[in-house]
Amino acid sequence: IDVTNSGVTYMTANQTANRTVNFSNVNSSLAIGQSVTTFLLLQGSTAYYLNAYQVDGSTVTPKWSGGSAPTAGNASGIDSYSFTIIKTADATFTVLASQTQFA
Repeated sequence: IDVTNSGVTYMTANQTANRTVNFSNVNSSLAIGQSVTTFLLLQGSTAYYLNAYQVDGSTVTPKWSGGSAPTAGNASGIDSYSFTIIKTADATFTVLASQTQFA
């Protein structure tokens, strides 16, 4: 997801597999102390979820609201993932995340 294109990305096709999300152009777009956020997934009758996370191609481990990463999606609904990516130094990020499921 190129963060220079939009603040919210809505994937309108039903998901067919668990996914890796890569936020690109983050380091070059943000100054230290700035942040960017949010991602929405439409789910079909079989739910999938985001299970790997990258910023500018490098793996990151988000700090999840409630303490643990989601292990499932929401069948026949919309999963809203909120990622607040905070640039703390050059090419260094803290990622705060949460998942909210909508029926």
